[in-house]
Amino acid sequence: MDPPPLPDETKLLEGLRSGDADAFEALVRSHGGRMLSVAKRMLRNEDDAQDAVQDAFLAAFRAIDRFEGGSRLGTWLHRIVVNAALMKLRSRRRRPEEPLDELLPRFLEDGHMERPAQPWGQPADRALESQELRRLVLDGIAGLPETYRTILLLRDVEDLDTDEAARALEISPGAVKTRLHRARLALREILDPHLRTPRG
Repeated sequence: MDPPPLPDETKLLEGLRSGDADAFEALVRSHGGRMLSVAKRMLRNEDDAQDAVQDAFLAAFRAIDRFEGGSRLGTWLHRIVVNAALMKLRSRRRRPEEPLDELLPRFLEDGHMERPAQPWGQPADRALESQELRRLVLDGIAGLPETYRTILLLRDVEDLDTDEAARALEISPGAVKTRLHRARLALREILDPHLRTPRG
């Protein structure tokens, strides 16, 4: 089913700022589905995702007077739900994570890769347009340890830049770049058996 059409933002903002209940309902109806998808990608738990979206809407309602319209309303809500999901992640009791090293490419003593990367069957950007491949990529990301899964989601799926991701995770931009590089290497290893060109 297609998502509901987005309401006119100027009128919606006027209603939100005046406390109009219909405007709040329109905001939830038009953006709630997208926000829930973001939260589920990050949290991998339906109940936690629902809680994060509820927290995000409450935060948005409280801050609506401070929204200056420098970005689209959906972009602003997206950042809020990402932060709400990150707060949920921080509040979880951390379990020991599997090391990422097991998912990274292996190298021989001479410095060459043990299993050299092969070309994929079609350009990755075209392949990822298909729903099946998108699901494969998201499943691959879900298989990464939480630290690396989160950085990959923030940068490559939710489209935060390096500085935004660093602030959200409370780490340095350098740490973001290092983790992202390792996460992308690991994800390529996970996807490689599915996307490599068969040898003739």
